[in-house]
Amino acid sequence: MTNSTSPLHVRWLGSVPYTDALAIQDSMFRHGTDNRLLLLEHPHVFTYGPSADLEKNLRCDPAVVGADFVAVKRGGDITYHGPGQLVGYPLLTLQGKNGNDTPPDSPAYVHAVEQVVIDALHEIGLTNAARFDGYPGVWLDVDSATPRKICAIGVRVGRGRTMHGFAINVHTDLEYMTTNIVPCGIAEYPVTSIAAEGIDMTMKQMVDVVTTHAAKAWGGAIAERQDIAWKHTPDDLSAFSRGEGPGTPVRMLSRLARAGVEDAIELSERKPDWIRPRVSLGPEVMDVKKTLRDHSLVTVCEEAGCPNLSECWSDGTATFMVLGERCTRACGFCLIDTSKPQAPDADEPARIAAAVAEMKLSYVVLTMVARDDLADEGMGHIAQCVAAIKDLDSSIQVETLISDARGTVSLDIILDAAPDVLNHNVETVPRLQRAVRPSAGYARSLSVLARAKAHGLTVKSGLIVGMGETDDEVLGVLADLAAIGVDIVTIGQYLRPTSHHLPVSRWVEPAVFDSYKREGESLGIGHVESSPLTRSSYHAKESAAHAVPVKIGAR
Repeated sequence: MTNSTSPLHVRWLGSVPYTDALAIQDSMFRHGTDNRLLLLEHPHVFTYGPSADLEKNLRCDPAVVGADFVAVKRGGDITYHGPGQLVGYPLLTLQGKNGNDTPPDSPAYVHAVEQVVIDALHEIGLTNAARFDGYPGVWLDVDSATPRKICAIGVRVGRGRTMHGFAINVHTDLEYMTTNIVPCGIAEYPVTSIAAEGIDMTMKQMVDVVTTHAAKAWGGAIAERQDIAWKHTPDDLSAFSRGEGPGTPVRMLSRLARAGVEDAIELSERKPDWIRPRVSLGPEVMDVKKTLRDHSLVTVCEEAGCPNLSECWSDGTATFMVLGERCTRACGFCLIDTSKPQAPDADEPARIAAAVAEMKLSYVVLTMVARDDLADEGMGHIAQCVAAIKDLDSSIQVETLISDARGTVSLDIILDAAPDVLNHNVETVPRLQRAVRPSAGYARSLSVLARAKAHGLTVKSGLIVGMGETDDEVLGVLADLAAIGVDIVTIGQYLRPTSHHLPVSRWVEPAVFDSYKREGESLGIGHVESSPLTRSSYHAKESAAHAVPVKIGAR
C-alpha cells in the first residue's frame, strides 16, 4: 500500500490548535512525497465533515464550552478533539491497487489505520479492541451488549496522498463528547477512554506504542522520530509573556538541561578559523551607515551583531529592522533587547522607502521584532512598509522576515501584502524549541510557512546550528520543510552574543554545512544557503534567484 522501505517520519508536536495542524497537513498533503505521521493533542475543538448533521448531533454552543468549531474535508459527522486525546495524522503516499497507475485502495488504507490503533491498544492490555461492523473507528467489547468507542477515524485520500487520521481517547474529558455532541453521529453507543478502562497510561507512553506500530505499517519498522519538549513551565517564557516586568530572569540553562544538552563551549574559547568573519570598514560601509542614520533607521545587522555586516554593507545592502529595537520575546540566542516596546512609528514606512531610493536597492529585506503587544502583532505595519517600497518602484523585490504572529489571523495581513519572499525561521530542531525560543513553537512555525505557501508566496525558513542538535535532527527538519514546500532555507553557525545567552554546544565544520545543502536540495528545496557565517538575509537576493528563477530572477 505504501513504500514501507523508507523510514516513517514521526513528529510529536505537543498541543497544536486545530487550524494550525490543518494548515500543516494540507501543505504536506499537496507538496510532500514521503511518509510521515504527525502526533499531537488539540485544544478543545469540534470538527465536522460535509455530511455532518449538526442540527441533530451538536448539542451546545461551542464558544460557551470553550471549544473551536471547524469545518473539514473528511468523512464522518461531528467529532471532538481535546487535551488527553492522542491525535494522529498519517500523511502517506499510497500505491494503487495494481501499481502506481491505478487509484489507491482507500478501504484498505482505512483498514490499515484501524489496525495500527488496534495493535497499539492490544499491546497496552486492551485486548478487546476491534472493529465494529457498520460503525467507523475502533471499539471495545463489540460482541457484548455495551460496545464502547475508544478511537475515532476519519481520513481523506486524494491524488494518492492521505491526510486526517485517528483520535485515541487516552485520558480525555469524556464530558465533551457525552454531553455536548453526538460523537460521529452515533447516539446508541457510548464513548470511553484508556483511563476510563482502568489503564494508567501517560501520553508519552501511548505515543511510543503508536509510533512502533505505525512504523511497522508504513515505515519498514523504522521511525525517524523527533519530539518537542514534553515538559513546559511558565518560567521558560519571557517576562513579557508571563505578564511580569522587565529584568525578570529567564531559565535558559535549565531548559537546555531538560532537552538533554550538557556540552558547552566557553565564551572565551578561540573560535575556529572558519567562523572568524573578515571585517572591512571601507567607504561603502560608512555610506550605508550614514544613510541609515540620516533616516533614523535600525538594522538587524547591528542589533543582532551579524558577522556579515561589513560584507553586506560593502555591497550596499542592509536588512531593515522595523517596529523598533525592543522585542517581546526572550529567545536564548538573540542579542536584541527584550522589554516592553514603544508604539510603532507611523513615519517608518516612508523613511524606509526613502533609504531604499537613496541606496538604489533592487532587493530589500525587512525583518521585525516580535510585537505580541500589538493587536495585529505588527503585521499591518510590515504590510505598510512593503507597500511604501512597491509604490516607490514596483520592480523592487521585497523579502519579509516575520514573527509567527502567535498563529493568529493577523498573519493574513502580511500574506495579502504579497512580499516577493516570505521568510519565517524555525530556528532549531523540535527537541530544542522550548530551550531556544520558548514563546514560539515548532508546529506554529510550520503552520506559518504552510499558510504562506498556500497563499502562493515564495517561502523561506532558516536554522542556526551548534546549540545541542544532532546532524540527523537537522536533516529531519529539512525533510519537514521540504514536505511543506519551502523554497529557500538558510543554515548558519550559532555564535553566543554574551554570557547571558545560550552557550555554543559545538562548532559545525564547513563540510557538514555542505552536506546540509546537498541533502536539503536533494529533498526538493529550491536553494539551501549553508555555511558557518550564513544568516537569514545573507545572499538573500542570490538565494531567491537560485530557488525560483522564474518568479524572482527573471523579472
